[in-house]
Formats: sequence, structure tokens, C-alpha cells
Amino acid sequence: MKIINNKTEAIQELKRISTRTNSENNKEINAVVEEILQKVKTYGDQAVEKYTRTFDGFNPNPMQVSTSDLKDAWDEIDSNLKRSLEIAHKRIKKFHEKEIPSSFTIKGKHGDLVQRKWRPVKKAGIYIPGGRAAYPSTVLMNAIPAKVAGVEEILMVSPGNKEGEINKTVLAAAYLSGIDKVFRIGGAQAIAALAFGTKKINRVDVISGPGNIYVTTAKKLIYGSTGIDSLAGPSEILIIADETAQSTHIASDLLAQAEHDPLASSILLTTSKDQAKKVLEEIEKRIVDHPRKEICMQSIKNWGLIVICENYESCIELSNNFAPEHLEILALDSQKILEGIENAGAIFLGKWTPEAVGDYLAGPNHTLPTSGNARFSGSLGVETFMKNTSIIEFNEESLKVNGLDIINLAESEGLHSHAYSVKIRFDDQLTFEGE
Repeated sequence: MKIINNKTEAIQELKRISTRTNSENNKEINAVVEEILQKVKTYGDQAVEKYTRTFDGFNPNPMQVSTSDLKDAWDEIDSNLKRSLEIAHKRIKKFHEKEIPSSFTIKGKHGDLVQRKWRPVKKAGIYIPGGRAAYPSTVLMNAIPAKVAGVEEILMVSPGNKEGEINKTVLAAAYLSGIDKVFRIGGAQAIAALAFGTKKINRVDVISGPGNIYVTTAKKLIYGSTGIDSLAGPSEILIIADETAQSTHIASDLLAQAEHDPLASSILLTTSKDQAKKVLEEIEKRIVDHPRKEICMQSIKNWGLIVICENYESCIELSNNFAPEHLEILALDSQKILEGIENAGAIFLGKWTPEAVGDYLAGPNHTLPTSGNARFSGSLGVETFMKNTSIIEFNEESLKVNGLDIINLAESEGLHSHAYSVKIRFDDQLTFEGE
């Protein structure tokens, strides 16, 4: 893990980290994923089953997890874990209920009406990763906003293990969340099945949920025919800390991100040279006996960074430039720093708010923009599973008083028939009156 104190070098390093998945390998991955998408589109379940046997090592037949198996999973998990899932579910649901957008109507003085009406999509598909870890929290974070939005049918896909089994806690979370159907498939083939539909899997309107590079590429390639939440990259945390923060807390929070994935990134911006040294020593000490040592070591070595900054302003500038997925502020004047932050997926303030609080049950969604995308986007939410429609109703008077302005604008664009469609309704007898 590098320690640097040069701002120019820091900017270069942060750029390198932010673009760590932009490689030539993507061309090869695109080609593989395009073939998978086309095969599933053409051959449906047959192709899905073939790719599942090839990539995941089991025959997904039956493909769907039975309703009784979902209920059994809920009944069989530890009572303390059940309680924790219920608390998380309650907090996440309460937060997302506040996100429901409002439809509205504006009535003009001549009787015209313009409206915006929000509706949920009918069907949504959520992707839950398997592999290195089980993610029941991701089930809650994707299913709850879809439920709150009013989606009629929610499908979940998640790769099984070598025996074809999905983690029991993941299934329990699906049961608690009210997911309608769960399928034991993953990878690009699962995204294709949701996007195009098969005999066993209904085509959905929106797909959400994180995955590996093949899943993300599949989401990218099907976007346009099916809605998606975002194109998530590897997870990342950036911590701004001064000399008052506890080095043990900082090190723990950096490792909490590093243990996700070898490509995860953990960054510290600090105004204290002593703090930088202590945090690095603490990380090196804790990583020795870490249960996910190899993953942490790869992450910290390749994508970890400590930057010694001259002042808070420099920390803020570097953080805004990087636009982190997760930003922790552990400093005496955290509110002052917060005021300067413009780009971050989620912000965690103070020593009592480690990023894990947001991962599991604070309430806001943990599906966040990565790779600098917090510059222009935010978290997954209820609106991800909704769409809006404009409704316009003019009467004779309101069209008459606004008609000439519409005609002038249409003619300025050289669109004769647009202008004429207004003129013909009034036999060319229009005067400027409207607004």
C-alpha cells in the first residue's frame, strides 16, 4: 500500500485506481458476452442450462427454487439472524417509502392541463451474486425499493454452488422481501434470460443488482431493450481523516472494503503523517491472520493508497475528483469537510458510522455508483423501478392563445407540418395572446 505526499502524484494514482477495469480485455469479454446473449435469445432455456453447466458446474433442472424451499430457508435460519434481517428490512423499507415520487398537475389560466404521472414497471429482475460470499443484504437492497414502487412481479436470479444450491440466508432474505420467483442461474446467461425471456423466465422491464465483469457487460449490452440500474464496478472506499481519528478504526474500515474483492479499492486521505504511518502498520498487523488474507493483500497492494494532504481543502479536492462510492469522514471538523463534498455515492460521518452500517441496515440503499460515476449519478432507489409519463390536455382557448408561438417555434426549425397542424384548427385566424 503506497504512502504518497505529492498532490500531482496522488491525482495520477487516483485516476489509475478509478479506471482499473478499463482494459483491452473488455473487447474479449464483450465478444464472449455477445455470443451468450445471442444464444439465449435464440435457444432460451436450453442455452441457459448449457452455460450454467459449463460455467457453474451443475445442471439447473429444476431451474426455479420452489416456494416451499424459500419458506423452509426462512424457518431454518438462526433466530438472531432472522431478527437482524427483519430489522434491516424495516429500516430499508421506511427509508425507501420516503422516495416515492409524486405525480402532479399544473392547470393553466385558459383551462389547459399538464401532468406528470408516475407508474411502476410491471416486472423487475434482480441479480444477486454468488461466488466469494453470500449477499442477503443485496437481496433486501434491490427487492425492497421494487416492492415499495409497486412492481407486480419480482424475479431473482442467483448462481448456485457446485451442488446447485443458493445460500440459505439469501433464500431467506428473498422470502422476507416477497420476491415472487427465484432461479438458480447466474452470469451473462441469467441477464439474457431476464432481458429476452424464456419459457421458464418472464421477460422483465428493469434489471438491477451487481455482478462480475460478465454480468456488468451483459447489462450494458442489453440496455435499450431492457432498463438497468447502473453499471457497477469493483467496490471502493475513501476515508478522510485527521490526527484525531483512531488508526485502528481507519484500518478496520479500509480492510472491510478490501475483503470484498481483489479489485476493491481502499484509500485514505489524511492531514497527519503520523496517522498515515500508524494506519499502514495497523493494516499490516491485521492482515496476517485475516480469514480473507489473499483477497485483502491483492486489493491493498494493487489498489490501496494513503495520501498525506496539506489541509482539509486538499482532501476535499482529491475526494471530489475521485468521486468515491463510499466516503467516510473521521475528523474533528467533519461538518466543515462535508460542506465541501460534491461527489460521493454515500457519506458516513464520524467514528460511530463505519461503512458497514450503510451496507446492512441504516436505510439508504447500498447499491451505489462506482468508478467516478458519483459525479453524475446516485444510488439505486424506488425511481429505478418506476417510469413517468407526461399528460397534456389543451382546450380550444388554450391552443388559440398559444398557437402563434407554437407556429413560430416550429417554423424556426423548418418543420412545416408541425406549424400547419396548429394553423388548420383555426383557419389561420390566430393572434398573440398566450403564455
